[in-house]
Amino acid sequence: MDGEEQQPPHEADVEPVVPSEASEPVPRVLSGDPQNLSDVDAFNLLLEMKLKRRRQRPNLPRTVTQLVAEDGSRVYVVGTAHFSDDSKRDVVKTIREVQPDVVVVELCQYRVSMLKMDESTLLREAQELSLEKLQQAVRQNGLMSGLMQMLLLKVSAHITEQLGMAPGGEFREAFKEASKVPFCKFHLGDRPIPVTFKRAIAALSFWQKVRLAWGLCFLSDPISKDDVERCKQKDLLEQMMAEMIGEFPDLHRTIVSERDVYLTYMLRQAARRLELPRASDAEPRKCVPSVVVGVVGMGHVPGIEKNWSTDLNIQEIMTVPPPSVSGRVSRLAVKAAFFGLLGYSLYWMGRRTASLVLSLPAAQYCLQRVTEAQHK
Repeated sequence: MDGEEQQPPHEADVEPVVPSEASEPVPRVLSGDPQNLSDVDAFNLLLEMKLKRRRQRPNLPRTVTQLVAEDGSRVYVVGTAHFSDDSKRDVVKTIREVQPDVVVVELCQYRVSMLKMDESTLLREAQELSLEKLQQAVRQNGLMSGLMQMLLLKVSAHITEQLGMAPGGEFREAFKEASKVPFCKFHLGDRPIPVTFKRAIAALSFWQKVRLAWGLCFLSDPISKDDVERCKQKDLLEQMMAEMIGEFPDLHRTIVSERDVYLTYMLRQAARRLELPRASDAEPRKCVPSVVVGVVGMGHVPGIEKNWSTDLNIQEIMTVPPPSVSGRVSRLAVKAAFFGLLGYSLYWMGRRTASLVLSLPAAQYCLQRVTEAQHK
């Protein structure tokens, strides 16, 4: 709702997690019947196995940026291209090397369904933009934001069709690998997409919206093999979007810069020292640094590095501003144009249908009989 402040979503957890640092001593479990182990002993056994897998000096891909929190927690940010097999491999390798306590991905609750859909289904969904999807987007985000979302989906569908690859493969790999790591949580780290689209639309004037929509509607340039190779080095989708929105600084701020801030905030929230379980209340509390893997588009990595050590206020970027006068006028203009086209289409179809019916021999015979009856 306009003017309404939206709170950050809660994390989507896969399994309970208790992070630990490889350098921390872990109580060893005495050999014996596994069925007789206490909950704390079983936890320590699994934790010891996890720490043995965690590399002290991990061999990480060059797309990984390491950040350190004030409490010593470590964050490995994997910069990915959304249409790249290399990015999938980078994500898998990083998670296996560092055995994280939390995995954070650049998704929100409105896009989480892509984690559980298979590649062929996602490929078909991305290529099929139906009226039903348009209506759903409009109901969810409002008229202008819904239309903008469908236009951006058209850009993604264009790349999908050219490359024959569904987007978000690196997020699905992260989800699968996180489930294999003991005590690993899986967090959704991106700002809700309705907030992003509503803030983006509010930042544009009427004519800027028209120019942007025109550019998105007529995006049909083929993607060459060189582009595919370049996609492995840079996020092709984000690059194409950056080229189109480059003349709209406010749009870049809402779609890219503000989400950099939000992603940084969510990574910092995940990178907190956590408390190890105790065998009894008499045992002293023990907190250890955590290890986090973030999976984001590589276009967000510089912004995350820039914002990492700064004070962040995400409440401001979660508020949807009320529509301006030009915004209300543009919505009325779009609605008037839509209903005008619909009315004209129905009128044209009615005339064509009437002409076809009247041209039938049976119809002409009936008209002739009516005319003769009127002249008697």
